[in-house]
Amino acid sequence: MVLVRLLVLSLFHMSLGGSQPTQSSQQASSPPHPAGGQQSPLGTSNLSFPWSRLRLPRYIIPLHYHLLLHPNLTSLSFTGSVQIQIDVQNNTNWVVLHSKGLQISKATIVDQNLAHLSDQVLPVLHNPSHEQIGIFSPRVLSSGQKYFLYIEFGAELSEGFYGFYKSTYRTSTGETRTLASTHFEPTSARMAFPCFDEPSFKANFSVRIRRSPEYISLSNMPVVNTFEVNNGVFEDQFDASVKMSTYLVAFVICDFKSVTATTSSGVQVSIYASPEKWPQTRYALEVAVKMLDFYEEYFNIHYPLPKQDLIAIPDFESGAMENWGLTTYRETSLLFDPLTSSISDKLWVTMVIGHELAHQWFGNLVTMEWWNDIWLNEGFARYMEFISVEATYPDLKVEEYLLHTCFSAVGHDSLNSSRPISSPAENPTQIKQMFDTVSYDKGACVLHMLRHFLTDDVFQRGIVRYLRKYSYRNAHNQDLWDSLANTCSEEDFISGKHCYSSSQASKNAYLFAGEHMDLTAMMNTWILQKGIPLVTVTRKGSHLLLRQDRFLRTVLPSDRLWSTLQQGFLWHIPLTYKTDASSTIHRHLMTTPTDSIHLGEEVSWVKVNTDMTGYYVVHYEDGGWDEITKLLRENHTALSYKDRTHLIHNAFQLVTAGHLSLDKGLDLIGYLQLETHTVPLLEGIGYLEAFYRMTEKRNEFDVISNLGMYILRFFRAVIDRQTWSDRGSVSERRLRSEVLSLACHLKDPPCLERAHESFKDWLQSNGTLNLPTDVADTVFSVGAQDDHGWVSLLHTYNMSLSEAQKSKILFALTCSRDTNKLHRLLELGLEGKVIRSQDLSSLILMVARNPRGHHLTWNFVKKNWDTLVQKFQLGSFCIRNILIGTTGQFSSPEELTEVQHFFESIKEQASQLRAAQVALDNVQKNVRWFQRNLETLRNWLNKQLQ
Repeated sequence: MVLVRLLVLSLFHMSLGGSQPTQSSQQASSPPHPAGGQQSPLGTSNLSFPWSRLRLPRYIIPLHYHLLLHPNLTSLSFTGSVQIQIDVQNNTNWVVLHSKGLQISKATIVDQNLAHLSDQVLPVLHNPSHEQIGIFSPRVLSSGQKYFLYIEFGAELSEGFYGFYKSTYRTSTGETRTLASTHFEPTSARMAFPCFDEPSFKANFSVRIRRSPEYISLSNMPVVNTFEVNNGVFEDQFDASVKMSTYLVAFVICDFKSVTATTSSGVQVSIYASPEKWPQTRYALEVAVKMLDFYEEYFNIHYPLPKQDLIAIPDFESGAMENWGLTTYRETSLLFDPLTSSISDKLWVTMVIGHELAHQWFGNLVTMEWWNDIWLNEGFARYMEFISVEATYPDLKVEEYLLHTCFSAVGHDSLNSSRPISSPAENPTQIKQMFDTVSYDKGACVLHMLRHFLTDDVFQRGIVRYLRKYSYRNAHNQDLWDSLANTCSEEDFISGKHCYSSSQASKNAYLFAGEHMDLTAMMNTWILQKGIPLVTVTRKGSHLLLRQDRFLRTVLPSDRLWSTLQQGFLWHIPLTYKTDASSTIHRHLMTTPTDSIHLGEEVSWVKVNTDMTGYYVVHYEDGGWDEITKLLRENHTALSYKDRTHLIHNAFQLVTAGHLSLDKGLDLIGYLQLETHTVPLLEGIGYLEAFYRMTEKRNEFDVISNLGMYILRFFRAVIDRQTWSDRGSVSERRLRSEVLSLACHLKDPPCLERAHESFKDWLQSNGTLNLPTDVADTVFSVGAQDDHGWVSLLHTYNMSLSEAQKSKILFALTCSRDTNKLHRLLELGLEGKVIRSQDLSSLILMVARNPRGHHLTWNFVKKNWDTLVQKFQLGSFCIRNILIGTTGQFSSPEELTEVQHFFESIKEQASQLRAAQVALDNVQKNVRWFQRNLETLRNWLNKQLQ
């Protein structure tokens, strides 16, 4: 039936401004405005908006969009028209769809014979609060029939980062150039063209873009035809897309250059960047080709498009976006400059590309039914970052970062303000907030746990079944569990048969502890309830006694609220453990509040949650932590580096939650002088640095002095081993960056001396000297402490063509102890010229980390709150990061009261933001930490330094 539809559509074509194309391509041409005489509009005075719900009615289904856009990069506006083939499933006079900020100039409907349903232009009613328009047809649209809805519209290019928006870049000669780009996820396609802007309304898209000759245009599909419309205006016609959701549509009009290569299966891969940054695209091209080859093999499904473009957009709020066939990136997420990009920058680019290309299958090919299950997109893509980079770039040691992804999730999930992975979200503000730590990081860690539980092979085969069965469709959580749990043949499964039932338990691919598993029941405990379990382990002879509770860092077991907040929480926990008796990883499924395991032999130690493959915190009662501390001091290599890192993390989380005293945690990391692996070393150093930075903001001068002295003395050998170079393995280079940065922050004389010397050399070279990338931010941070150094760095920031270098310099500028300079940076960020608006939220967080800047930043946020919301939109991750990042520096009751007062003053907005409650939880946690632990820390330090 595709041929019939294409033939019907080719009978007429859509035009803008009355111009007629000289050529057409049947596949890509769009049926523009149907032929017909001048029409007068029908009146709207007797009509009221026909739909009251946020979600669109289901009785009209879009099949194919023919979209024509003509952006004007001088007037910064665009005009357009869209012809949507619709399938009507109930008799109706109304078509309701999304539109936001668009001026609708004309709307008509024709039937399949191209006959107008009215001799007048149809009335268009607007419901701005729901971002919807209703188009009234005086003749009934009949159930079972197909029609063409034609709309002409126009708007200004958006000023922010959503919809069809303008971006600019500056050349080395100082010229400012403009481009237009899109970012639609989750609900902003409606800002570029009227559409059914919900993920389940998948359709095909044929796009045409008009431009002047100095620009190129890009979209999801390749250009199949270009012709001159009239003097100096060209039209690019793009091939018809596969069936996809509106949020994945994309187009860019720019003057960029590209590099191109081809994958082993023939997919053309191109990397686009502004002309002077084009040399920084080579690494991304290599990664993208490798990644596409890897994913085609891993998923056993061909990438369905003929090309994949990756483009670095100068103004871009998030890290990247997975638009099918045209993935868009922040420049720091795609460009790699060997002279100024560090090993961490390289890893970041690799992981982001791995994330976005994973989405071409998870998210694009199979899409969640609704935004409540966005984790099916983002959790999978986050987890596939690790699987793909480990397979394609093993030297980057990406597996060392997975632990920190899970630690990040634990930090959020152990606050009462957390949410279930699958949570209700209806309006755009609620939907934007779903793109958070829970969807990404917890989603990835739960999948990691599931993969280890099922085994790699069963997990991989299950997700291939899932992707094949639901290709070009939408899916729910349950569909994933069915795919992972089914025991029938692939052919039967794809034909629609669900084979997972208790009668087939004996055939099941995985038997756990000798029992048949109900995967849905297990996974619902992780997806449908918030929080993370705490497993308390007690040794009784040859038995392990187990208890599970909800792990909370904001409420102590002694608090009255404790029992209330524990009610109704129960997880099915796939426990793993090791003992000194053998190298075997033992398994046990815990499905009840209390349980016991018979060890069967005498053992001297037990480590639960092997390599932290499970998403749960472990507490060892009755001297259990003393046994662990003894083991680490006497034979730390008996445990893997992941286990050692996990123990350090769990211990200090338990300190915050009131289950373990701070001195026990500090004693545990006493073994670190013996540690040679980067990951546990950095975990221990990270906690000590966090204590230092929090104490630094409270002016507890004796504790600050003693803690700084202790860190420098305890880690002296590690600090002295570091070279000021880019030599060594990825792990060694990462350790170097972190350790030297901390040493200079703690005013270590040898560190400061070397940094001053390097900065002086850099200044004398007029910035032409390339510092070792691993230590550049440390050198710049030290150099930024005097006026001349700070001004020189700001000048270099303004002129640099390397975003990697600029991010290091911006960090250094925020390290100044001069509050006037910090205030100037914030004002420059707000202005958005020297420091782009895209970098404002991270700038605010960096200034807030500075002990001279945390109150300054909070006052800035309060004063400019309305401007910040206007720039970034209320539910965005930028607003979330600003609120949580600035308030997260506070730890006194007075600061808590101040934060509460501010949220009270913006009550209407704060009530819509989960971040407001997260921020309050964080400050309360910090207040209680200091009330319980400051004296312990002071006494412990005095004892160590005697």
